[in-house]
Amino acid sequence: MIYGYLRASTSEQDANRARTYLGRFADEQKVTVDEYFVENASGRDFERPILNQMIDIAKNGDTILVEQLDRLTRLSSDDWERLKNKLVKSGVSIVAVDIPTSYQLLKKSDSVSDELTSIIFKKINELLFDVLAAIASKDYEDRRRRQAEGIEKAKRDGKYKGKQQTQETVDKCILANEYIV
Repeated sequence: MIYGYLRASTSEQDANRARTYLGRFADEQKVTVDEYFVENASGRDFERPILNQMIDIAKNGDTILVEQLDRLTRLSSDDWERLKNKLVKSGVSIVAVDIPTSYQLLKKSDSVSDELTSIIFKKINELLFDVLAAIASKDYEDRRRRQAEGIEKAKRDGKYKGKQQTQETVDKCILANEYIV
């Protein structure tokens, strides 16, 4: 079975936006995505209910398809190791559209020579996944640091206004106050 995992960081973002992209990729590879799992949660969170549900359902030999590895993880290195171990224990392969060497994992073969090739590609992908997981985590940390620096500068310059509410939120508060009075 092939499972598509679609993740966006917040509920304001559309986790389904990559569904067509993954479907088109699967068509090009002549495989079918059997089921999609969609989640709005930070890639920094280890405890993601939908991701864990998908891993629990997946069986040895199944594949999880993601658009990019950062859709699966922005975890710290320790949490990435925990997730990776969980995936290895379940026997699930990861294929990321942005990592062409992982495509080999979609091709199932019983021949001995292909088994060696499969092992080589699997090890190459493990290395690439570890490197890209570290980069995704660093990117997350860098963005948080730069954001904090920008807020601190804006505060020093007297320009910081804090998070601004949308008109929709303001309207809801006004409506709620009308019911209270």
